[in-house]
Amino acid sequence: MEKRKIEIMDTTLRDGEQTSGVSFSAAEKLTIAQLLLEELNVDRIEIASARVSEGEFQGVKGIMSWAESKGYTNRIEVLTFVDGGLSIDWMKKSGAKVQNLLTKGSLNHLTYQLKKTPEQHFAEIAQTIALAKENNIETNVYLEDWSNGMRNSPDYVFQYLDFLTQQPVQRILLPDTLGVLIPSEVFEFISKIIPKYRNIHFDFHAHNDYDVSVANSIEAVKAGIHGLHVTVNGMGERAGNAPLESTVAVINDFMPEVKIKVKESSLYSVSKLVETFTGYRIPANKPIVGDNVFTQTAGIHADGDNKKNLYFNDLLPERFGRKRKYALGKTSGKANIEKNLQELGLQLNQEDLKLVTERIIELGDKKETVTKEDLPYIISDVLDSQTYQDKIVIESYVLVHSKGMRPATTLCLKIDGEIIEENAQGDGQFDAFMNALTKIYKSKKMTLPKLIDYAVRIPPGSSSDALCETIITWTNGQKEFKTRGLDSDQTVAAIKATQKMLNNDGINFKN
Repeated sequence: MEKRKIEIMDTTLRDGEQTSGVSFSAAEKLTIAQLLLEELNVDRIEIASARVSEGEFQGVKGIMSWAESKGYTNRIEVLTFVDGGLSIDWMKKSGAKVQNLLTKGSLNHLTYQLKKTPEQHFAEIAQTIALAKENNIETNVYLEDWSNGMRNSPDYVFQYLDFLTQQPVQRILLPDTLGVLIPSEVFEFISKIIPKYRNIHFDFHAHNDYDVSVANSIEAVKAGIHGLHVTVNGMGERAGNAPLESTVAVINDFMPEVKIKVKESSLYSVSKLVETFTGYRIPANKPIVGDNVFTQTAGIHADGDNKKNLYFNDLLPERFGRKRKYALGKTSGKANIEKNLQELGLQLNQEDLKLVTERIIELGDKKETVTKEDLPYIISDVLDSQTYQDKIVIESYVLVHSKGMRPATTLCLKIDGEIIEENAQGDGQFDAFMNALTKIYKSKKMTLPKLIDYAVRIPPGSSSDALCETIITWTNGQKEFKTRGLDSDQTVAAIKATQKMLNNDGINFKN
């Protein structure tokens, strides 16, 4: 059986730009338009509203110049208005060839906003469509507030549709302008329209105010709609529009009778570019494109993935140009860590793996973020720590850093079972710590090695709350040696490195 084709119209550059605080430059609009049509292969794009600004005009002009060279002019649309031909004139100058004419789809809007009768409105619409045709501009028509029109004034909606079917229009666009519909209503309303006007192409335009835009879009497809309107990352006014990514994935996985042309493997890269251009951050848990969507956190899930992919579903990350990840934290099990080690090409014996797992769980309990890049540092620290026997223990310390005062440390050290406490100031917190430690060693007639180098590094790609490794080089006058400490706090990491120094055999000796 031949599949039914559904057109995907992306309105990121028009309706998506109505996201609060978002404005694309002309260059950004051109880049996104090129990616939508050539990389993602959507059928059509809506790129602007007529007469908004000079910047909008220049943006449309640039896109249309490029589109003409590619033969894409009929795939690019502009929102226009019933304004006595001003929008048509704007389109002619910009080079745009398809208008999406905004009209009233509910009697309520027509009566109280325009204060006109249906006959007056229809007459003006007919004039606008005729003028567009004279200027070789195709017309699609939006029925603004159509959803409330179907609820409260269906006779008006059908009167209007009867009129439009007699006009030279390419498509009729049915928007849930205020995002008020639930899926059952979408199916009911569109099911009443499609059979009545079999030769007309209808689009459905969903908004996400109740978080059901994707469900509403799917019900529209079930009811026989011919096209859907979406935006990258679900951008748009208020709660946004139906997200392109989720809509495409659901259609591909659950509607075998339908076909769409969108290239799934490019969804993520385009999504990230739009995120960069807008500064409109994608929530980590957003389906398909969020950072966490293909990340297993629980160790039992990673274990299941090792055993016949028990926790996989049809949303395989590779479909969208992504990879599955295994989070490291307090719910991590050995399976999660082994998965990350495999990616790094590392292998540990079971005893060492257990110690590394315990360290990661300990960090997770402190709400530290642990990444795959942190693993080599953690492994190094855990294995390095096994070489030291803690004969000298830093029992506790207080680090004080106040504006206008020198940093100070109070240190409590345990040597051969004896607890000794000292405090000192310094040029920094770690310097104050070392000064307090020096006082304790002098009181015990012991000499500390000299610190000759201090380096800090973080794993590549880590964030500001990542683990850092402090590497300190010491000398006791006879040899140099290094100790390392690992913590999210640089000073604490240095103190951990210092404790290893204190227990390095052969460096402590009496005066």
